[in-house]
Amino acid sequence: MNKTPPIIFVPASKLSIAPTNVRKRTDPDADAELKASIAAKGIIQNLIGVPVARKRGEYRITAGGRRLTQINALIEDGVLGPDYPVAVMVLADKNDATEVSLIENFIRLNMSPAEECRAFQAIIDGEKKTPADVAKHFGLTERFVLGRLRLAGLADTIFDALAAGEITLDVAKAYASISDTVRQAAVFEEMGSGYYSTNLSEIRRRLISGFYRGSDPKARLVGRDAYIAAGGRIDSDLFSDAANENWIDSDIIDRLATEQMEAAAAAVRAQDGFGEVRIICETRIPYMETMALDELEGEPAELTAEEEERQRAIEVELEAIAEQADEDGYSDEEISRIEALEAEHSALNEKPPFISAEQKEKALAYLVIGSDGQPKLHERLFIVPEPEPEVEEAAAESEADDNSAEEVEQELIEDGPSLAPISQKLAEELAIMKTEILRLHVASDPHFALDLGTFFMVDTALGRSYGHPSELRATAPYSRVPGFESDTPAAEGWTDLEAALDRSWTEAGNLVERYDAFCGLDEGARAAWLGWAIARTLHAVPVGGAGADLIDHLGRKLEIEEHVWWRPTARRYFDRVSKGRILAHFGEVGGLELSNRYAASKKHDLAASAEKLFAGQLIVEAEVKDRALNWLPDEMRFGPALSSECESSDQGGGELAAEAAGAPGSEASGEGLPEAA
Repeated sequence: MNKTPPIIFVPASKLSIAPTNVRKRTDPDADAELKASIAAKGIIQNLIGVPVARKRGEYRITAGGRRLTQINALIEDGVLGPDYPVAVMVLADKNDATEVSLIENFIRLNMSPAEECRAFQAIIDGEKKTPADVAKHFGLTERFVLGRLRLAGLADTIFDALAAGEITLDVAKAYASISDTVRQAAVFEEMGSGYYSTNLSEIRRRLISGFYRGSDPKARLVGRDAYIAAGGRIDSDLFSDAANENWIDSDIIDRLATEQMEAAAAAVRAQDGFGEVRIICETRIPYMETMALDELEGEPAELTAEEEERQRAIEVELEAIAEQADEDGYSDEEISRIEALEAEHSALNEKPPFISAEQKEKALAYLVIGSDGQPKLHERLFIVPEPEPEVEEAAAESEADDNSAEEVEQELIEDGPSLAPISQKLAEELAIMKTEILRLHVASDPHFALDLGTFFMVDTALGRSYGHPSELRATAPYSRVPGFESDTPAAEGWTDLEAALDRSWTEAGNLVERYDAFCGLDEGARAAWLGWAIARTLHAVPVGGAGADLIDHLGRKLEIEEHVWWRPTARRYFDRVSKGRILAHFGEVGGLELSNRYAASKKHDLAASAEKLFAGQLIVEAEVKDRALNWLPDEMRFGPALSSECESSDQGGGELAAEAAGAPGSEASGEGLPEAA
């Protein structure tokens, strides 16, 4: 039977580290923690040593060298006395020293991060300590302790996975970047054991979907103080700096950013004299925003007399360097000088083009958010599409008022009415209103929406997504006209459709519970959600834009009667186009006689009369009234009807749509929709 080695107390001054101690490297942070622990609680585990030959009462430590080093450091600091008693287990056989040292250092199980979390939590809760107290006692930073406590507050499923070693500490920290345990658990379950389950960036991206980071340019533009003052909430991340904290209330950020950008745009407009300044609350301009615009090209900038003189001086210096070069070529100093001179010469020749004051008056500038969070004027300028017709034609209207009705009639008969193109902004607003009609019909035909959504997904997966007027993730696209609010029957119908969606499943709880609750809805309720999800992705594309042909084709295939869902009013259309265009529209439905009848009207009165005419409220011949009620501007039409061949090939899809709407096939496009006003 082996006899247990004795444990004695030895003054620290009589102890030294043995050469046989197997630990040769250490860690400064770990040493600081150990030092703080000894100062707070003393030596909890004894040292192991062997007697020193011919030096009575002295021992060499073979296991516990780190502890002895920190004891000596505390003695030097005056925290402990020079004869501080240390518990030492004395080995009888010094030949066992190396083996015991290895056993003491090697056969050891460190605490897992999960155990550390629970330990800190137990100390704080049981001993009524503060995180600062714990940090001081263990030689840690308070931030480290707070981070472990944050991990202790993880969703149970994630903490259990950390304790079981199923996820790493870094993965756990990624989930702890937000404090919402419901959101943590949902994302953890969603990620599962898939390819991205350990991708820290993907975990954080999904967790903060709908949030802003403190480092986001838009957040930097708004400013932390202004955001908090407006009622914004922040979910701090204890594992990174303030730049990576989560700003939860995105609507507040968007509102404040828009206000700041509008103020900055007004200042730019006043200072630089641009005809129009549009704000984009992003760091870049979306392609769809400028695809139909013409870029403004300035005049080449002429060099000043000083710049021309500097160019000549550079050329003279370069020639002098070339003449002085020896047979071995240029020295490093000469090469450096040549490169600097050539760069300066090129910079003088590449001055940005000159934009005159007259050009600026016709220029459309965009203000975006720079990466530093400051409003930034985009380097590209465009030509303002067309000023509002009222301004352009004020003089012409005044002149027209002085003419007699007979003179105007004669002019129209000889020359015909002028057709100036409509403004870009109006074209985009018409595209919005046209597309909302299509969205409503797609949302009301789930079978059609299913086919459409499947097509978008597979077509993009094959790398042919260019020109799609849709987004695959069912997110609403960027509005082409910020702040625009439609008042059409289709807009009202969309609001009614959204209000009718069965949202009971959204309150079910975590991801699995919500999924099961959604599957428990009846087929009609699920189909309504499908139609809503697909329909809301459709872009508003002006005529001629990428994807406009598919928008028109879908409208024709759904057999949408555009005139039922949209009528031209003064506010929507006639106030926004030229007087000549309105008279031309009168001529389209009533001929020259009707057009000439209103030729002498002022623009405002003409727009009001046009609204009544095309609403069927003006006393005119029956055939004129019918044509007016069926009239729409080309920008609001989905184009000509499908050919009989296409109608035949699509008959099956029409029957499915009709069946889904609960109506006969011949009435599929009208049933199941909110009633148009």
